[in-house]
This record gives sequence, C-alpha cells and structure tokens, in this order.
Amino acid sequence: MTTPYVSCDEIRDRFSKAMSAMYQAEVPQYETLLELVERVNRETLERDGALAERLAAHDELARLNVERHGAIRVGTAAELAMLRRLFAVMGMHPVGYYDLSEAGVPVHSTAFRPVDDAALARNPFRIFTSLLRLELIESPALRERAAAILAERDIFTPGARELIARHEAQGGLTDEQAERFVAEALETFRWHRDATVDLDTYEALHAEHRLIADVVCFRGPHINHLTPRTLDIDEVQRRMPAAGMNPKAVIEGPPRRDCPILLRQTSFKALEEPTRFKGERQGTHTARFGEIEQRGVALTTEGRALYDSLLGESRRKAAGLGNTEHQQRLARVFADFPDSEEALRRQGLAFFEYQLTEAGRAAGRVAETELETLIGKGLVVARPITYEDFLPVSAAGIFQSNLGGGENAAYAGNANREAFEAALGAAVADELALYAERERASREAVLEALAA
Repeated sequence: MTTPYVSCDEIRDRFSKAMSAMYQAEVPQYETLLELVERVNRETLERDGALAERLAAHDELARLNVERHGAIRVGTAAELAMLRRLFAVMGMHPVGYYDLSEAGVPVHSTAFRPVDDAALARNPFRIFTSLLRLELIESPALRERAAAILAERDIFTPGARELIARHEAQGGLTDEQAERFVAEALETFRWHRDATVDLDTYEALHAEHRLIADVVCFRGPHINHLTPRTLDIDEVQRRMPAAGMNPKAVIEGPPRRDCPILLRQTSFKALEEPTRFKGERQGTHTARFGEIEQRGVALTTEGRALYDSLLGESRRKAAGLGNTEHQQRLARVFADFPDSEEALRRQGLAFFEYQLTEAGRAAGRVAETELETLIGKGLVVARPITYEDFLPVSAAGIFQSNLGGGENAAYAGNANREAFEAALGAAVADELALYAERERASREAVLEALAA
C-alpha cells in the first residue's frame, strides 16, 4: 500500500498560517495592521462592485486575506543553500535575482515562491530571501569577525534537517511528518531577544550597516516582516497613524493608477525591541516591522524599461518630499505610462492571459487568428497577469526606512548573479520568462480551441 503524501501546496499553506500566528504573537502591532487591511479591503469591495465581481471571477476573493510574502536575511552560502531545500518542501522555488547594492544595501536576493498557476491559486505565499555580502564590508578585521560569528551558528533544527532529507528521499511527507516539518521549520524564523555577540561587537557591525548587525548577531534570521495584500494602499497608509502605527515616509513603487502595474509597498516602521547581549548587557535592536502590498499587472521587458526610466526620473524630482507631494510628483511623471488594459496590451507593455468567453466556447470553428479581432468580436477576453515578484529599489527603500539608515555608495553597482547562484546551489528562474510562457500558453490554447 502506498503511503499518501501531503502536497507541497498544503504544506506551504500550513506553514504560512503558522508563520502568521507566530508573528502576530511576537509583534502585536502586526495583528492591528491585519485588522486595518481587512477593514479597508472590505470597504473597498463594498464601494466598488465591479472590482468585487472581477476578483470573484478570477478566484481572488478567497485568498485576499492570505499574507502574500515575508522576508528574511541570511549570512552564509550554506544557510542559503539549505533554505532552498527547505522551501522546496513547500513547493517554493527561487525566482528572480535582485541586486540591492544598487540602492546602497549590502545584500543580493531572490524570492522563493510557487511558480505554476495551480500552486499560486492554492496559496501564493513567498519569502523574499537576502544573502549578506560580506565582501562588501570595508574593514577586513570586521569582515573576518562577522564570518567567524556566522560560522559558529546553525539556523536549522536537527528535526528540520532530518525531515528535509526525508522529503527528498521519499518524494514527500506524510501528514504527521508535514506537521512536524512546519513546527521545526518555524524555529528558523523565530525571534530571539538574546544576541550571540557582546554589545561592542554589535555596535561595530551596526556602525558599518544596521542590516549587517541584524544578520550576524542573532541565532537565526528571524522573519523581519510579513505582508498582507490591500486593495487600497493609499487608504491604509492614511489610516495607520490613527491605528497607532508609524508609517514609513512614502509608498514605494509606481503611483496610484486606474490600471495598477507591478507592486506598491509601504510599512509601519520597525519596532525598537529589548535585546540582551553577551556579558548580560542590555540594549535594543530595530529590525522587525509590518508591510502592506498592492499588486498590479506584470510588465514585459519593454514595459519594465519604461517603468525604470520613469521611476529614475521621479526619484530625482520627488526626493525628500512627504508622501502626498511625493505621490503627486510621481503621478505627473508617470502620466507618460499608458493607463488602460487595452493600451498596455496593444503596445506590448504588459502580460495578459487569454481565455474564451461563453460566446467563444459556443462559436464552433473560427478561422480568425488575430487576437485583437477575436477580443473585439467578444470571443476572447484578455486578463492581466498579476505581478508575483519584487522591485529592487522598492525593497531597498523598505529596508532603509526600517533599519534607520541610508544608502552606502561603497556598496553600489556590485551585482553578482553568478556568485549568488553558486551560493544557492541552483539557478534562479527568470520571472519575465515565466510570465511570457504563461501568456504564450494561453494564447495557443485559445487559438487551438477555436480552430478545432
């Protein structure tokens, strides 16, 4: 008799819920954030019936209140490689390479996430994972000290290691094993108020960059934020102070639009938490926060080039402005970016998934192969493909606002994808290729169905 194994999607769903419960217990203000986001989402759907219908038609309502992502930072290649194996148990694979050194932060990153449509529909949870780049630390002595500290720790429990190996050997986990795996894996992401170093070492690493101290000085990477999805990020940002939260200065990403693109993010600022250092000295550490995201359509290579160009222009023009003025300036610059689904599709700026309408399914054999004509005849509908990934400048902006530090020009311009993939032990998938394949497959399926 074959032993039934729990699906990777089910394990990911269990893990994301357990992570959320743990983080709410550790950071009570995060529970307040979830309540605020849920309230804004509910009011938005009540106010906008068309949006509610569209989300229902796309099977989005059921998972609206599921946290979309979290983030961690690790210190060594061995830690990153083991995380890849841990996330594989949950059907999460490395997608995208992000060089945050371009924004003055000494890490490079990937996102572990589900990649196929069914897995994303089941639970889209992902973890943005950053690897500390010790080679960017300017002081050789400090660099060696950090490496020595990291070499002494193991961020995984023996139980987690054993269950990861078992999953790889037998091709899955039983229900009981999956429950144990979730409990053991969760320990890697738990907060520990006791640092592994003395206060002087912490302060030396902190002076180099606050993120370095966060990565190096604790038993594990501790989840530094979780992120619910909102339907109106501007309204959540506006209401955060009244709910007792201190929002970051500006919303990251593109401006508010009729047709949302890519990703917008904001957060409440990281909490100052009591920390006990070696030698029984007391201090504080600031790293953990609550983030919110609002997602739009994925952009093609041409769309990203236009976005990046306009973002660079807007960052120069909006530097130092408060959120209201920042968003107004951003909107003026982005007036050059088409703001309708039809324009984005016709100009090849965004990815779309094609589906037959009821009329299309009833039409019988159709010789026409031009999609725009088929859409015009009501036989095919084009649905925007949601952007499932991240933006390096936005991620760096979140990091900097919550670590309390600015950019460090000494780190800038040091992309090294080959080194990251060598540390990871695998290649990272190209996110644009994933969207392009999804669009291509849907186009071919529609045309084949009409030609049959």
